[in-house]
Amino acid sequence: MKTIKKQVLVKIVCIICILSSTVAFAQNTTKSGNLSERSGFIFEFGLGGGIIGVEDSRGIKTFDNSQGALSFPELKVGYMLNDNLAITASMPGMVYEFEDNDRHFGGFIPSLQYWVKDRWWLHGGIGLAIDSPALYDIEDTVNDDWNFGCAVMASTGDEIYKKKNFALNIQSKVVLGRAFLDGDTHRDAVTFNVGLGFSWL
Repeated sequence: MKTIKKQVLVKIVCIICILSSTVAFAQNTTKSGNLSERSGFIFEFGLGGGIIGVEDSRGIKTFDNSQGALSFPELKVGYMLNDNLAITASMPGMVYEFEDNDRHFGGFIPSLQYWVKDRWWLHGGIGLAIDSPALYDIEDTVNDDWNFGCAVMASTGDEIYKKKNFALNIQSKVVLGRAFLDGDTHRDAVTFNVGLGFSWL
């Protein structure tokens, strides 16, 4: 398990390096392009890294033991209501380790995205929390339970590169959720990540 954690940390460092180089490149390219109007449908996928804290009401896990984690892919679909406001459905999530198995805490969150300035936006909503096995680590009767509950999400981002209907943004996101388990127990999660979003709108 220590090897897996080291690999996660190495990947997070790589993502940070990519973000830094992208920002440097985008600062030279965004000044010359013409801005396009936002209309129609939105599609975005994102990748990044951050931390996740999980606490189980049975005392198996507590927030004292946060983990480094990757978030990929994070998806968002939506529709522009006007030039500055979109209604969206977001699917955030992160993988975490629980009793020697990898699980995924994410959600399906109806939300609103509002551009405060031409390139800076705020995004948030409330919806369904989903605690599930990581797709690559499903074991029958051991790690095959799916749990549901409620989650809230808030994020912000800045479009560092924009050309026609494509935008590349740096974004950060916080998700708080609770999934209900068998036997009147629950599992809480808090995630924070920083990453890149690739948008078409």
